[in-house]
Amino acid sequence: MIRILGIDPGYAIVGFGVLDYDGYKFKPIEYGAVTTDAGTPFPERLNAIFTDVEFIFDRYKPDCMAIERLYFTSNQKTAIDVAQARGVTVLSAARRNIPVSEYTPLQVKQSVVGYGKAEKKQVMEMTRSILGLAQIPKPDDAADALAIAICHGHTTRFDFRTANSFGGRK
Repeated sequence: MIRILGIDPGYAIVGFGVLDYDGYKFKPIEYGAVTTDAGTPFPERLNAIFTDVEFIFDRYKPDCMAIERLYFTSNQKTAIDVAQARGVTVLSAARRNIPVSEYTPLQVKQSVVGYGKAEKKQVMEMTRSILGLAQIPKPDDAADALAIAICHGHTTRFDFRTANSFGGRK
């Protein structure tokens, strides 16, 4: 069994989802969002994200982290700010020697829905279904983080027969 932390990066909202995966079935452990207020100076926002993500790592002790790979759109300032926020999240994993895997939105959609151009609603509904949840997780960023974690589970080359030698869970 491995514990996967999925992260949907941002600086106003960082979605997170923690799943256990045994190679066949996912078990949701926790999901939610780290939020920062718009009026807060940006360095303080980064610090708040770092502090909260550190808490998530300490509390849930994931074996690996999966995060959405950034793609640049027309707003470069937003992209740079998201990249900085993403960096403090990756730093939390690096400080613990936890492997980090990156996935594009297309890869996540392909893995969760089976179609790389799926609509967001389809991804959210399939995430709910795969995890056996009664409702689609809220906020949307948490649902996205869970989908990223599912994508990692589906694509990982983790050997469950020798999980103990790789730090996995029984």
